[in-house]
Amino acid sequence: MIRRFLFCLLAFWMGGTQSAFAAAERPNFLIIMADDCTYNDLPIYGGKNAVTPHLQEFAGEGLVFNRAFLASAMCQPCRSELFTGRYPLGNGSAWNHSASRPGIKSLPHHLSPLGYRVGISGKVHVKPDSVFPFENLDGFDPNCVRNPTQQHDVAAIREFMSREQSPFCLVVALVEPHVPWVMGDASRYPPQSIELPPNIADTPATRSDFGRYLAEITYMDGQVGEILSLVDQLSLRENTLVLFTSEQGSQFPGCKWTNWNTGVHTALMARWPGKIPAGKRTDALVQYADVVPTLLDLAGGEPVSRVDGTSFAKVLSGATDKHRQYVYGIHNNLPEGPAYPIRSVSDGEYRYIRNLTPGALYIEKHLMGRQGRGELNNPYWGTWMFHSEQDARTYGLISRYMLRPAEQLYSTLSDPYEMDNQIENAALQQKRKELSAELDRWMESQQDPGIPVDTTEALEAARRGEHFYAPVD
Repeated sequence: MIRRFLFCLLAFWMGGTQSAFAAAERPNFLIIMADDCTYNDLPIYGGKNAVTPHLQEFAGEGLVFNRAFLASAMCQPCRSELFTGRYPLGNGSAWNHSASRPGIKSLPHHLSPLGYRVGISGKVHVKPDSVFPFENLDGFDPNCVRNPTQQHDVAAIREFMSREQSPFCLVVALVEPHVPWVMGDASRYPPQSIELPPNIADTPATRSDFGRYLAEITYMDGQVGEILSLVDQLSLRENTLVLFTSEQGSQFPGCKWTNWNTGVHTALMARWPGKIPAGKRTDALVQYADVVPTLLDLAGGEPVSRVDGTSFAKVLSGATDKHRQYVYGIHNNLPEGPAYPIRSVSDGEYRYIRNLTPGALYIEKHLMGRQGRGELNNPYWGTWMFHSEQDARTYGLISRYMLRPAEQLYSTLSDPYEMDNQIENAALQQKRKELSAELDRWMESQQDPGIPVDTTEALEAARRGEHFYAPVD
């Protein structure tokens, strides 16, 4: 009895992850990803329109992160960060439709030595295969631009999760609500009844498209419900850590392809019954780069190579409500449009953005048009342009998107859509100086040359695996 008492006392003093999770077997990991879903369009984060009963129920069963971020609001860079634990320049995927550096390690490399089977179903969108050697599973559409989206089937992931060999790590990467918005029942969202966010112009076409986007969110929510139901059917709930994340913002101006809050802020929720407190929220600041070290921490292992993030396992256990001091952002725009390098840093309350070519016009071709098609990828954008001559607010939103100053500073807590640039606010000059200096430090640590990294030559080299710019490992 005395020995047991002393052991428990020592464990209490040591604190940390081991005291919170030591009694647990190595958990299974299930990561469910949405695609292009602005975090605060979800009711869990204050969204006024979308119906998401399964995510609402899931949030009540686990921990909701109020301040989770990714470094780049584009599909391939953010997924590469999530799977490698490295920032975009560090892993090499600092552009969309490029590739990570040869030799970079990802979840399969880190978890396989610990006996984990690591699979993925749905949209992969990372390269090359040698860096991301997932076991690829059927059942969920790998193509986010298919119209209509392929109907899903849980048979393959059921088989993967029910194999006798365990534990497993499974990523189910859904393609909703990425464009084209063709899934779900848009009649549930009458355009005239929608409450548009303040960074979206109010035109009939926009309301119609926003309704179809909301229908895809509800469709995605249904898929989440099916996947979570499968976990219960296989009696895996008690020993499976489930993470849900919304990826980057939606394909509306000011969300995806930006460093604004509605671009790089992601939904993140975690459930592990008995290990993670249920029905709680945390203000701990976390980033996608922190996920790999967190899973390894919970699995009882160490990274097999360098990672940029650190474990937030103590946040999951409820031992602390703090993690990072800063999160970082990078956007180069290529190949989505002309080079437009942006860098940012946030402490969770304030965001500082630096536009490195402020004299240039910001153009996003996937938003504004398609080469050789004679049509708009998002038809509502043309109605913004037409409406701008009649409405000063619409003109202001277009100007905000296409004409950006050298520096921007936002009080994100009070202004979550970051509509009011406070860069000249005398009361915030010390915060401006602090965040600017921290951004300089981070860029130097990443060997980020800023403007030169945005050249077409650098992008093409990355696609060949001959990256121009990369931190020393």
